[in-house]
Amino acid sequence: MNPNFCFIGAGNLATHLSKRLLNSGFSIIQVFSRTEKSAKILAKTLGCSFTNVPENITPDADIYIIAINDSSFDEVLAKINFHNKLVVHTSGSQPLSVLENSSSNYGVLYPLQTFSINFESDFHNIPVFVEANTAQNEEILLYIARKISSTVSVFSSEKRKYLHIAAVFACNFVNYLYTIAAELLKTKDIPFDVLRPLILETALKVQELEPERAQTGPAVRFDKNIISEHFEEIKGYNNYAELYYILSKSIFKHHYKTQK
Repeated sequence: MNPNFCFIGAGNLATHLSKRLLNSGFSIIQVFSRTEKSAKILAKTLGCSFTNVPENITPDADIYIIAINDSSFDEVLAKINFHNKLVVHTSGSQPLSVLENSSSNYGVLYPLQTFSINFESDFHNIPVFVEANTAQNEEILLYIARKISSTVSVFSSEKRKYLHIAAVFACNFVNYLYTIAAELLKTKDIPFDVLRPLILETALKVQELEPERAQTGPAVRFDKNIISEHFEEIKGYNNYAELYYILSKSIFKHHYKTQK
Protein backbone atom coordinates (compact mmCIF):
# COMPACT_ATOMS: atom_id res chain seq x y z
CA MET A 1 0.00 0.00 0.00
CA ASN A 2 1.33 3.45 -0.92
CA PRO A 3 2.17 5.79 2.00
CA ASN A 4 0.46 9.15 2.37
CA PHE A 5 2.30 12.44 2.77
CA CYS A 6 2.23 15.73 4.61
CA PHE A 7 4.23 18.54 3.00
CA ILE A 8 6.10 21.01 5.19
CA GLY A 9 6.53 23.87 2.75
CA ALA A 10 4.55 25.13 -0.22
CA GLY A 11 7.15 26.71 -2.52
CA ASN A 12 8.50 25.78 -5.93
CA LEU A 13 9.96 22.39 -5.06
CA ALA A 14 7.06 21.42 -2.78
CA THR A 15 4.59 22.28 -5.52
CA HIS A 16 6.27 20.21 -8.23
CA LEU A 17 7.15 17.25 -6.01
CA SER A 18 3.72 17.02 -4.37
CA LYS A 19 1.95 17.17 -7.74
CA ARG A 20 4.25 14.47 -9.12
CA LEU A 21 3.59 12.22 -6.12
CA LEU A 22 -0.15 12.75 -6.45
CA ASN A 23 -0.08 11.94 -10.16
CA SER A 24 1.96 8.81 -9.37
CA GLY A 25 -0.76 7.37 -7.14
CA PHE A 26 0.26 8.68 -3.72
CA SER A 27 -1.99 10.63 -1.34
CA ILE A 28 -1.18 14.06 0.02
CA ILE A 29 -3.27 14.67 3.14
CA GLN A 30 -2.00 18.06 4.29
CA VAL A 31 0.18 21.04 3.41
CA PHE A 32 1.84 23.23 6.03
CA SER A 33 3.37 26.61 5.33
CA ARG A 34 4.14 29.53 7.60
CA THR A 35 2.24 31.61 5.04
CA GLU A 36 -1.45 30.70 5.02
CA LYS A 37 -1.97 31.93 1.47
CA SER A 38 0.71 29.68 -0.06
CA ALA A 39 -0.46 26.67 1.97
CA LYS A 40 -4.05 27.24 0.83
CA ILE A 41 -3.09 27.57 -2.85
CA LEU A 42 -1.10 24.33 -2.93
CA ALA A 43 -3.66 22.45 -0.84
CA LYS A 44 -6.40 23.45 -3.29
CA THR A 45 -4.31 22.08 -6.17
CA LEU A 46 -3.76 18.82 -4.32
CA GLY A 47 -7.25 18.51 -2.86
CA CYS A 48 -6.11 18.27 0.75
CA SER A 49 -6.23 20.22 4.00
CA PHE A 50 -3.76 22.93 4.99
CA THR A 51 -2.48 24.77 8.05
CA ASN A 52 -0.01 27.47 8.95
CA VAL A 53 0.05 26.47 12.63
CA PRO A 54 2.73 23.89 13.56
CA GLU A 55 0.61 22.46 16.38
CA ASN A 56 -2.17 21.68 13.88
CA ILE A 57 0.00 19.54 11.61
CA THR A 58 -1.67 16.16 11.21
CA PRO A 59 -0.27 13.18 13.16
CA ASP A 60 -1.76 10.81 10.55
CA ALA A 61 0.76 11.13 7.72
CA ASP A 62 3.06 8.21 6.99
CA ILE A 63 5.79 10.47 5.62
CA TYR A 64 6.55 14.14 6.21
CA ILE A 65 8.35 15.88 3.36
CA ILE A 66 10.42 18.90 4.41
CA ALA A 67 10.61 21.30 1.46
CA ILE A 68 11.65 24.62 2.99
CA ASN A 69 14.65 26.97 2.83
CA ASP A 70 17.76 25.54 4.46
CA SER A 71 17.98 28.56 6.76
CA SER A 72 14.53 27.73 8.19
CA PHE A 73 15.25 24.12 9.18
CA ASP A 74 16.07 24.61 12.86
CA GLU A 75 13.24 27.03 13.52
CA VAL A 76 10.52 25.03 11.76
CA LEU A 77 11.55 21.51 12.76
CA ALA A 78 11.75 22.41 16.45
CA LYS A 79 8.04 23.29 16.45
CA ILE A 80 6.72 20.05 14.92
CA ASN A 81 5.99 16.68 16.53
CA PHE A 82 6.52 14.05 13.84
CA HIS A 83 5.48 11.13 16.10
CA ASN A 84 8.56 9.18 14.97
CA LYS A 85 7.14 8.87 11.47
CA LEU A 86 9.48 8.97 8.47
CA VAL A 87 10.71 12.56 8.02
CA VAL A 88 12.38 13.37 4.71
CA HIS A 89 14.10 16.55 3.59
CA THR A 90 14.68 17.57 -0.03
CA SER A 91 17.81 19.70 0.33
CA GLY A 92 20.99 19.29 -1.65
CA SER A 93 23.22 20.90 0.97
CA GLN A 94 21.75 19.77 4.30
CA PRO A 95 23.21 16.51 5.70
CA LEU A 96 21.05 13.56 6.65
CA SER A 97 21.92 14.16 10.30
CA VAL A 98 19.99 17.46 10.42
CA LEU A 99 16.86 15.35 11.01
CA GLU A 100 18.19 13.06 13.74
CA ASN A 101 16.49 15.01 16.53
CA SER A 102 13.15 15.14 14.72
CA SER A 103 12.37 11.44 14.50
CA SER A 104 13.92 7.98 14.77
CA ASN A 105 13.09 7.53 11.09
CA TYR A 106 14.53 10.01 8.61
CA GLY A 107 15.96 10.37 5.16
CA VAL A 108 16.58 12.49 2.08
CA LEU A 109 14.83 12.64 -1.28
CA TYR A 110 16.65 15.19 -3.44
CA PRO A 111 15.46 15.94 -7.00
CA LEU A 112 18.29 17.54 -8.98
CA GLN A 113 16.43 20.24 -10.88
CA THR A 114 15.61 23.92 -10.82
CA PHE A 115 11.90 24.49 -10.22
CA SER A 116 9.68 27.48 -10.98
CA ILE A 117 6.00 27.58 -10.06
CA ASN A 118 4.76 28.46 -13.55
CA PHE A 119 7.12 26.23 -15.54
CA GLU A 120 6.31 22.52 -15.78
CA SER A 121 9.29 20.17 -15.61
CA ASP A 122 9.31 16.58 -16.87
CA PHE A 123 9.80 14.90 -13.51
CA HIS A 124 10.27 11.48 -15.11
CA ASN A 125 13.66 12.62 -16.42
CA ILE A 126 14.81 14.38 -13.23
CA PRO A 127 17.53 12.48 -11.32
CA VAL A 128 16.50 11.77 -7.73
CA PHE A 129 19.00 11.00 -4.95
CA VAL A 130 18.05 9.28 -1.71
CA GLU A 131 19.66 8.59 1.65
CA ALA A 132 18.22 7.22 4.90
CA ASN A 133 19.21 6.32 8.44
CA THR A 134 18.19 2.65 8.09
CA ALA A 135 18.09 0.08 5.31
CA GLN A 136 14.32 -0.18 5.67
CA ASN A 137 13.80 3.56 5.29
CA GLU A 138 16.15 3.57 2.31
CA GLU A 139 14.00 0.92 0.62
CA ILE A 140 10.88 3.00 1.22
CA LEU A 141 12.50 6.06 -0.34
CA LEU A 142 13.83 4.06 -3.28
CA TYR A 143 10.33 2.74 -3.91
CA ILE A 144 8.91 6.28 -3.89
CA ALA A 145 11.72 7.73 -5.99
CA ARG A 146 11.34 5.03 -8.65
CA LYS A 147 7.65 5.86 -8.90
CA ILE A 148 8.38 9.45 -9.84
CA SER A 149 11.70 9.28 -11.70
CA SER A 150 13.52 7.01 -14.14
CA THR A 151 16.93 7.91 -12.67
CA VAL A 152 17.36 7.08 -8.98
CA SER A 153 20.57 6.76 -6.94
CA VAL A 154 21.64 6.39 -3.32
CA PHE A 155 24.06 9.20 -2.42
CA SER A 156 25.78 10.03 0.84
CA SER A 157 25.44 13.48 2.37
CA GLU A 158 29.00 14.34 1.27
CA LYS A 159 28.36 13.35 -2.35
CA ARG A 160 25.08 15.22 -2.38
CA LYS A 161 26.77 18.37 -1.08
CA TYR A 162 29.27 18.31 -3.95
CA LEU A 163 26.47 17.58 -6.39
CA HIS A 164 24.67 20.66 -5.11
CA ILE A 165 27.79 22.83 -5.43
CA ALA A 166 28.23 21.62 -9.02
CA ALA A 167 24.56 22.36 -9.69
CA VAL A 168 25.00 25.94 -8.44
CA PHE A 169 27.81 26.42 -10.97
CA ALA A 170 25.93 24.70 -13.80
CA CYS A 171 22.54 26.31 -13.20
CA ASN A 172 22.35 29.23 -10.78
CA PHE A 173 25.57 30.96 -11.84
CA VAL A 174 24.87 30.34 -15.54
CA ASN A 175 21.38 31.79 -15.20
CA TYR A 176 22.85 34.89 -13.52
CA LEU A 177 25.16 35.27 -16.51
CA TYR A 178 22.06 35.16 -18.74
CA THR A 179 20.67 38.00 -16.61
CA ILE A 180 23.82 40.05 -17.15
CA ALA A 181 23.70 39.35 -20.88
CA ALA A 182 20.07 40.48 -21.00
CA GLU A 183 20.90 43.71 -19.15
CA LEU A 184 23.80 44.52 -21.46
CA LEU A 185 21.68 43.89 -24.56
CA LYS A 186 18.90 46.06 -23.16
CA THR A 187 21.24 49.07 -22.99
CA LYS A 188 21.47 48.91 -26.80
CA ASP A 189 17.81 47.99 -27.37
CA ILE A 190 18.72 44.46 -28.47
CA PRO A 191 16.19 41.73 -27.55
CA PHE A 192 17.40 38.78 -25.48
CA ASP A 193 15.75 36.48 -28.05
CA VAL A 194 18.79 36.85 -30.34
CA LEU A 195 20.82 34.82 -27.80
CA ARG A 196 18.35 31.94 -27.42
CA PRO A 197 19.70 29.86 -30.38
CA LEU A 198 23.24 30.26 -29.02
CA ILE A 199 22.15 29.24 -25.51
CA LEU A 200 20.31 26.22 -26.88
CA GLU A 201 23.27 25.15 -29.03
CA THR A 202 25.61 25.39 -26.02
CA ALA A 203 23.26 23.30 -23.90
CA LEU A 204 22.90 20.69 -26.65
CA LYS A 205 26.67 20.44 -27.11
CA VAL A 206 27.28 19.35 -23.53
CA GLN A 207 24.76 16.53 -23.96
CA GLU A 208 27.35 14.90 -26.25
CA LEU A 209 30.69 16.56 -25.45
CA GLU A 210 32.58 17.06 -22.22
CA PRO A 211 32.13 20.74 -21.22
CA GLU A 212 35.86 21.31 -21.49
CA ARG A 213 35.82 20.29 -25.17
CA ALA A 214 32.84 22.53 -25.90
CA GLN A 215 34.53 25.71 -24.62
CA THR A 216 35.08 28.42 -27.22
CA GLY A 217 35.63 32.19 -27.24
CA PRO A 218 38.47 34.66 -26.65
CA ALA A 219 39.12 33.48 -23.08
CA VAL A 220 40.37 30.03 -24.20
CA ARG A 221 43.34 31.60 -25.98
CA PHE A 222 43.26 34.70 -23.73
CA ASP A 223 43.01 37.11 -26.64
CA LYS A 224 44.12 40.22 -24.73
CA ASN A 225 43.00 42.71 -27.40
CA ILE A 226 39.40 41.51 -27.47
CA ILE A 227 39.25 40.97 -23.71
CA SER A 228 40.59 44.48 -23.07
CA GLU A 229 38.09 46.00 -25.51
CA HIS A 230 35.20 44.16 -23.86
CA PHE A 231 36.44 45.14 -20.41
CA GLU A 232 36.61 48.84 -21.31
CA GLU A 233 33.20 48.76 -22.95
CA ILE A 234 31.34 47.38 -19.93
CA LYS A 235 33.42 48.63 -16.99
CA GLY A 236 30.73 51.15 -16.09
CA TYR A 237 28.09 48.45 -15.55
CA ASN A 238 28.03 47.30 -11.94
CA ASN A 239 30.82 44.73 -11.40
CA TYR A 240 30.34 43.05 -14.78
CA ALA A 241 33.73 44.02 -16.19
CA GLU A 242 35.54 42.56 -13.17
CA LEU A 243 33.48 39.40 -13.43
CA TYR A 244 34.22 39.19 -17.17
CA TYR A 245 37.96 39.43 -16.51
CA ILE A 246 37.95 36.93 -13.62
CA LEU A 247 36.03 34.35 -15.67
CA SER A 248 38.21 34.91 -18.74
CA LYS A 249 41.40 34.46 -16.73
CA SER A 250 40.05 31.33 -15.06
CA ILE A 251 39.01 29.80 -18.39
CA PHE A 252 42.43 30.50 -19.88
CA LYS A 253 44.29 29.07 -16.88
CA HIS A 254 42.22 25.90 -17.00
CA HIS A 255 42.74 25.31 -20.72
CA TYR A 256 46.43 26.28 -20.63
CA LYS A 257 47.00 23.77 -17.84
CA THR A 258 45.17 20.94 -19.64
CA GLN A 259 47.07 21.58 -22.90
CA LYS A 260 50.52 21.43 -21.30
